[in-house]
Amino acid sequence: MLRGYFSSMAYTPRKTAFDVVPRKSAAGLGIFTNVAIPKRRFIIEYWGDIVSDDEANRIGGKYLFELGHGKTINGTTRKNIARYINHSCRPNCEVEVKGRKVLVFSKRAINAGEELSYNYGKDYFNYFIGKHCRCAKHGK
Repeated sequence: MLRGYFSSMAYTPRKTAFDVVPRKSAAGLGIFTNVAIPKRRFIIEYWGDIVSDDEANRIGGKYLFELGHGKTINGTTRKNIARYINHSCRPNCEVEVKGRKVLVFSKRAINAGEELSYNYGKDYFNYFIGKHCRCAKHGK
């Protein structure tokens, strides 16, 4: 993650800046854009209730986003469509954590109809995804 890389970018919390929709993807559900998105633009906020890491471990499952400092976003609400952004080893998006906000930005220009993705990180990949990765880099 390039902390501060997008720091100057404006965003609107809990809203999408572009027309994006969830639909079927190679990994189950994913988020696709209906419009072209320029490079380095805010796309969407990943949001939900802030819980302690202990509570997150108790909850378990998908849609938990660690913020650090003992806090995690529980993004299970269906209103949080950012929860459907899938992992890719060659992502077109990047996440920036600003305090208790998780903001998703485009790393490059993204074409209309393209699925949004970001790299979930080495620890998550090794523990949960590994050889079952379905991103384009792994040919699935």
